[in-house]
Parts: sequence; structure tokens; C-alpha cells
Amino acid sequence: MIEITALTKQFPGAARPAVDHLTLTIPEGELCVLIGPSGCGKTTTMRIINRMIEPDSGTVMVGGRNIMDVDRVELRRSIGYVIQQIGLFPHWTIADNVATVPRLLKWDEARVARRVDELLALVGMDPATYRDRFPRALSGGQRQRVGVARALAADPPVMLMDEPFGAIDPITRARLQGEFLKILRGLRKTIVFVTHDIDEALKMGDRIAILRDGALVQFGTPESILAQPEDAFVEAFVGTDRALKRLALITAHAASEPLIGATPARAIAAEASLREALALMFSAGVDALAVVGAGGETLGALTLARIRSHTRTFDAAMH
Repeated sequence: MIEITALTKQFPGAARPAVDHLTLTIPEGELCVLIGPSGCGKTTTMRIINRMIEPDSGTVMVGGRNIMDVDRVELRRSIGYVIQQIGLFPHWTIADNVATVPRLLKWDEARVARRVDELLALVGMDPATYRDRFPRALSGGQRQRVGVARALAADPPVMLMDEPFGAIDPITRARLQGEFLKILRGLRKTIVFVTHDIDEALKMGDRIAILRDGALVQFGTPESILAQPEDAFVEAFVGTDRALKRLALITAHAASEPLIGATPARAIAAEASLREALALMFSAGVDALAVVGAGGETLGALTLARIRSHTRTFDAAMH
């Protein structure tokens, strides 16, 4: 768990605090997104958590310990950190990059090698293929995977992710979001994730903290923020298409019905969103899709009427 209480930081010469009496509790094992306009304090807050920036006042408790009572080097080694510009060492192999923190912690080489291979496999990179390559031989998406593997290497309970997919093309970005969401939630890490993209926030977050001028405006689940924006600022920030955005939070499998009669000709993956299903229906000119599992088995059917019923339910909640 991360508990932030009355956290304040003002940089010299600034007209107002970058972080202004911020109070926020992130439950253990959840992914919390910090989002807001440029200059709202989201990255400063994140960098205070691992003491890359020192606060002026307030407290940050990580796992029950006040960060100011922990040696900065020890603290940073216990917190995984992933940034947009991945920062891999260009003259080190992929294996050496992933092994950075375990070697600092003086793990024996056999344990380091096992952990490197385990993590490369976890992020979808065959160890035998990639272990001895150098960063220059990788695509942007592959480098980002290595960055995540490196952050996970010492199995930290807390991870900080600062715009981790911001420099990647939209198609690769969408794929990585989905893949890493499964990985990170499966590992039950407590994660602070900074983004400026509301669609990414809604997709990735268990909870979302919307910041403005260093202060917290609204904190809640994606569903609660979409259904009940705190004020006009949040409503404008989230956007006018809130019902459509909510469709991105519901999977095809969750909304499917038992298959009765013939199997629809077009299919969609069970984990795809209703928003993706709606786009496929419109492009294919169909009003029903077969919902299929990872092994290709048919799990049910999804109809346009079913998607409309979810939209109507949400519309009612908003009013």
C-alpha cells in the first residue's frame, strides 16, 4: 500500500506548488493512474515516491515505511521504475540490462541468469533469441518490454511507470497495454502509472487520480469517474463520449450470452472490449459476433442489442 498525506512540493521561483497538499491512498496490488493537464504534478508526485525529488512537507508511506526513513539507494532498489525513454545501456546485452538490479543486490550469477530468462519469457521475448542481443537491434516495443523486465528483475512490490508507452506507435502501444496489464495484474504489484492519455488511463487503471494545479480533483474507479464526474473540469477532461469510453471497460466475454442457434460468421476474442466489438460490427456489417477463447473455442455470442443495453444502462446511471 502507498499512503500519501498532505504532500507538498514547490520549486524555487514557481508561482504555485507543483504538488499541493495531496492526500491519496493506493491499495496494495492495485494499479493507480495519475493523470491531468501538463504541470498538474503527476510526474513530480511519482518522483517523490522513490525520492528522486524530495518533498517540502507531508508524508509518503510505502509498505508501512516512511520513505524519508529509508536510505534512498535501498528505496530505489525496492521500487521498479519504467520510463518513456527506456534508458537501456546501449553497450550492454539485453541480459546484462535486465540483470542490473539483481547484480547490485549481489545475487549469484546462476540465480541472475535464471531470473533474466524467466523475465524475458514473461514479457514475450524468447531468451535464447534475445538474451545476447544489444538494444540497437530491437524495435521500440521490444526495448520497452526489456525496460519492464528490468524493472521487475528484483521482484519489487511497488512499480512506478512514467508514460511507459508514450514513444511507441499506436498499434504497438495498444497491444503492449493489453499484454502488460495481464502481466502486472497477475503479479499483483502496487503500481503508480502516469499518463496524459485518458483512454490509456481508463484501460489500465484500477483507480484513477485526476490532478489539477498539484491538487487532487477526483479519485475513483474508471466506472465511477465516467458515471459521475466531480465537476465541469473532470467532465471536460474525460470527454463528451463517456458512454462510448465505458464500452472500452467491458469485455466481450462479460457481455456475451449463451449461443443459441447458428454460430455467427464473424468472431471476436473474449478479452476484446465492447468498443472493439462495436467497431468490428460496423466495419463487417453484422449485428452479432461469436465470442471465442484463447484456444479458439466458442464461449457465447455478442449482439448489437446486447451492447445497446449496456449503453442504456450507463446512460441511466449518468442521469
